[in-house]
Amino acid sequence: MAISELVTSYPIQSIIIISLIVTFILTLVTKFFTDQKRIKEIKEKQKACQKLMKDFKDDPKKMMEIQKDVMACSTELMKHSFRPMLITFIPLIFLWRWLTPLYGATSIAKSWIWWYIISSLIFSIISRKVLKVE
Repeated sequence: MAISELVTSYPIQSIIIISLIVTFILTLVTKFFTDQKRIKEIKEKQKACQKLMKDFKDDPKKMMEIQKDVMACSTELMKHSFRPMLITFIPLIFLWRWLTPLYGATSIAKSWIWWYIISSLIFSIISRKVLKVE
């Protein structure tokens, strides 16, 4: 049975399975193309800064110093997430170009994208916890 026949026969189940596979692959790429130890360190530093910001909310000078640290951490986190995004961006575009007409001819033509997004969010949370991805 061809993929298009499976999608036509079982559109919801197939989009959920596709979402599971794609999300798992994206999580693996993120895990192996980022420095997970460094990301964890940065996130811990951000949490510490947030606690300090609560303590020094009445001291504008100290707040500015803490906010500079938070911005530096955010910038570094963004740099770490950029590599996996570059690796997966083009394949995802091709995937969307393939899925759009495929699901456009099914009973969920108007809502397939929502099925994908919701299941992807759920699978992302699960796969990140299982694979211990920050």
